[in-house]
Amino acid sequence: MLKKIKEYLIIILLLVTMSSPSIAQNLQQPTSDSIVILLKKYINAKDADAIYDLTGKDYQKDLSKAFLVDFLTKQIFPLGEIKETSFISFKNKISNYKLQFDKATIQLSLNLDQDDKLGLFQFKPFRPEKAELVATSNPLQTAFEKEIDAVVRTYIQKPNTVGLSVGVFCAGKNSIYYYGETAKGNGKLPDANTIFEIGSITKTFTATLLAYFVDQGKIKLTDPITKYLPDFAAENVLLKEVSILMLSNHTSGLAPLPDNFETGNFNPINPYQNYTRNQLFAYLKTCKLISKPGEVYAYSNMAVGLLGIILERISGQTYEAMVKTIICKPLNLESTKEYLLSNQKEHFVKVYNTDGNETLTWDFDALQACGSLRSTANDLLKYANANMKVENNDLSKAFQLTHQITFNKNPKVGLGWHIMNINGDEYLWHNGGTGGSRSFLAFNSVKKTAIVILSNSAESVDPVGVGIIKLMQ
Repeated sequence: MLKKIKEYLIIILLLVTMSSPSIAQNLQQPTSDSIVILLKKYINAKDADAIYDLTGKDYQKDLSKAFLVDFLTKQIFPLGEIKETSFISFKNKISNYKLQFDKATIQLSLNLDQDDKLGLFQFKPFRPEKAELVATSNPLQTAFEKEIDAVVRTYIQKPNTVGLSVGVFCAGKNSIYYYGETAKGNGKLPDANTIFEIGSITKTFTATLLAYFVDQGKIKLTDPITKYLPDFAAENVLLKEVSILMLSNHTSGLAPLPDNFETGNFNPINPYQNYTRNQLFAYLKTCKLISKPGEVYAYSNMAVGLLGIILERISGQTYEAMVKTIICKPLNLESTKEYLLSNQKEHFVKVYNTDGNETLTWDFDALQACGSLRSTANDLLKYANANMKVENNDLSKAFQLTHQITFNKNPKVGLGWHIMNINGDEYLWHNGGTGGSRSFLAFNSVKKTAIVILSNSAESVDPVGVGIIKLMQ
């Protein structure tokens, strides 16, 4: 029941401008408390209509009454009556409450609009924050280090997070701070040798390989993908309009994953492990596109996985061999690879799902180019720095090609890289996620700043990354 609640989070956040958090809390909390009293009354009476009447105009504009009634009926009312409510905290203009139902303990987060109606209305499983401060290597000697610590604490003190590596390039130097543990309960901080899954940050490596081979004249961005597919798959006329470029910037029209992905030896906790090239080509032979090629952004792991296979076919090398020879060896990225050496495996973290339970790291077959790499914060800072430099060598030229915008709608995309705007500054960035890891990498070539966040927990680190970027501006 609790897991399903996560799938039905109802979030419409209306921020109210206040001069300080304490003032905002003083203004909102009495009204919030009264709303919680009403919610308790209506939930216990199973009166979904009355609960919908507590929501504001903007909330109702975005989410229908039918949706809320369905959510409450299926996910909240079956938990029984609310026996007790208690205030937890007020953070970022959101009031958080603990609701003790007959069958579960739930956290309610809410925010009120200008009419004192619900703007944010979210239920999720209740997890108390860690009672003690998680260990860190951050010396907290400068104001900047203390600010970083304040941002990171909002993440690492959560009950379902375990370890974190935070790499920062600012003012011409690298700084890396470690938090938590490499495995729950082992008391061992991550360090310079600690290796994490980086998930979809792998896609930027794949894009770099593509740009490298474009510069070498071995492939063109405008080439139709059918030029590089087996004959039987290339017979699908729909694929003739899909170009190599579109595989990298997610405008190919290919679905996120193939329809036959969960067949054969599919393992839900290691989902990419057994999906083969033969399965992919069989799917492509008859597949339909979800949008017209080149016109709509639709993130696709399948597209980038296919791009990796095409690059293997034109280079005669395996994906990992290409990554090693073209990118890692020139940059001295010794810990960035798909398959770890025996002496590196002891430095590979244990990983944990969104509930904080240990799970499997992911293995890849056909779609490895979309998310198979592992790395360290130190390696990824080197990688980011190399991306920011303009040098007269083949790899640097490939990096620069990946930065050129190829899709200028929402979002902006280069080759692999996405472009986000934070307070007027544009950053090239990508994040990543597996069943038990999250990652974030962003840099600004003008300001010469970069940030790397690696976690062995399936809790998004994007807010940490963006928060630290704002500190560096």
